[in-house]
Amino acid sequence: MNVFQTALLSATLLCSLVAGFLFAFACVAMPGIGTLGDRDFVSSFQVMDRVIQNNQPLFMLVWAGSVLTLVLSSVIGFSRLAGPDRTLLLVAAVAYLIGVQLPTLAINVPLNNQLQTLDLETMSDEALASARADFEPRWNRWNQIRAAFSTLTSVLLIVLVWRL
Repeated sequence: MNVFQTALLSATLLCSLVAGFLFAFACVAMPGIGTLGDRDFVSSFQVMDRVIQNNQPLFMLVWAGSVLTLVLSSVIGFSRLAGPDRTLLLVAAVAYLIGVQLPTLAINVPLNNQLQTLDLETMSDEALASARADFEPRWNRWNQIRAAFSTLTSVLLIVLVWRL
């Protein structure tokens, strides 16, 4: 197996794991904690997010590795592939970078950081309800977008692997 094949298979696996993570948040984690009261919702999200922000090693390997291997396979694949195969790879890379990574950095992480600053011990119920209302719908909408784009990326990469 050459470097391109290794990078492409790694990107396919890692992007698929990210898609599964975002899908699980969209279908299980957020709807689950969404049934909680405001204080418990914010507390639960803070705890889950803290695991990620503390650079949980496997999560970081998958998240950062998906970007690195996809970019590497795209750079190598650009010169090795032609026609529909090149298009599949480039569309997958653009969809992932713009549809998953960009919203993560520009929207979801800043919302996470904003929620992390809340001191649940000192906040009134009204302030907590307002903070949740400012966070939850926007975070969920963008997570659903990220889940869709990461799934699209995985499908495109799987199709490409099958074609090669």
